[in-house]
Amino acid sequence: MSKLFIALLFIASISTSAAQSKLQVNANRLNSSIQKLATFGKNEAGGSDRIAFSEYDIEGRAYVMELMEAADMEVSVDFAGNIIGKRNGTEAGLKAIAFGSHIDEVPNGGDYDGPVGSMSAIEVIQTLNDQKIQTKHPLEVIIFSNEEGGVVGSRAIVGQLTEEALKVKSSSGLTQYEGILALGGNPDRISEMERAPGDIAAFLELHIEQGGNLDREGLDIGVVEGIVAIEWWEFTFKGFANHAGTTPMNMRKDPMIPAAKLILAVNEIVKSFEGAQVATVGKIEAFPGAGNVIPGEVKLNVEIRDLSSEKIWEIYEVIAMKAKELAAESGTEVSVEHTEVASKPALANPEIQAVIENASKELGLSYKYLPSGAGHDAQEMANIAPIGMIFIPSKNGISHSPEEFSSPEAIANGANVLLNSLLMLDEKLQ
Repeated sequence: MSKLFIALLFIASISTSAAQSKLQVNANRLNSSIQKLATFGKNEAGGSDRIAFSEYDIEGRAYVMELMEAADMEVSVDFAGNIIGKRNGTEAGLKAIAFGSHIDEVPNGGDYDGPVGSMSAIEVIQTLNDQKIQTKHPLEVIIFSNEEGGVVGSRAIVGQLTEEALKVKSSSGLTQYEGILALGGNPDRISEMERAPGDIAAFLELHIEQGGNLDREGLDIGVVEGIVAIEWWEFTFKGFANHAGTTPMNMRKDPMIPAAKLILAVNEIVKSFEGAQVATVGKIEAFPGAGNVIPGEVKLNVEIRDLSSEKIWEIYEVIAMKAKELAAESGTEVSVEHTEVASKPALANPEIQAVIENASKELGLSYKYLPSGAGHDAQEMANIAPIGMIFIPSKNGISHSPEEFSSPEAIANGANVLLNSLLMLDEKLQ
């Protein structure tokens, strides 16, 4: 073989690679599919009632499966009700690169949380078909079941969906068990579908940013560093219940006073640490709860989120110390109960983050690295595969609302980054 011929082959391969790295999805087709999906469950207020396991969810899933079948995917529903679309690769022995999201919504939710990633995943396959591009790795599009009700489908895939969880009633009124049956799954065989670490080469998820960072800063793409851990504590201040009219102020043991001061202290303590951590007091209860009675007991919850569990506990220790000081000052007592961990951190794979960054650069899109303060199916998939997440702006950071909106241009940008990241990973992963 001549040196010239080898050189020409090399140049041709570079040209092909460069062309693929700048592939563009069909933006009109993608946004049309998102708008069509939005019709399933649209209510008079403009929101979506496509909650998991509802008739609207079932109708929307049928539409999604039609699109997947039209894109020549091998489509099936697994035992947990996840929709799986498979496309073969060219090299034997390689594990699948998986990507996708969900289509179920919160009650009276929006049209973009979940559907953007799901419909973009299908559009990626359609674009590869249009361009007659075959990947080395098999590709697997996953439309997860009941993400909004506790990442049910993804928990099942990684072997974390318990029998107790199946008994929990969903927003549809059905238990998770009954809902999975309604989707065509088989909850009695869920243990058979568990995938082990290494069964998937990588997992990618495109999603709207459920926060206003990208929109506020005018940026196109968020390279997700990871999905935060969430920890909950319940603080209980105990004093002495007494008559509100006859008990002098200087003789009271009112637990509401330290509780109120702790709420303010939580805000100040969390802001005193460097980083993007957040904390919230979203629930407070007074007992006996009468307007003319000094409460004898006040309970409040504290939630802290951050990518680092160690940092969360460091912040908690400072808050707990402050709670003891406030109780001592007011002549009350305080106790703390740590409730079951709400969510463990899931860090995105650094190499996949770099791929997403490079895809954004090649497409001429602005980007920033940021954490996800909300949970996603990718968080569960991190138990068995390296993950990456791509965020696009949501107008004013609104999510879980009929006002939720991402522009067609923003959606296309995200889908293009997903497509080109996928092609880069197909070359890099062994």
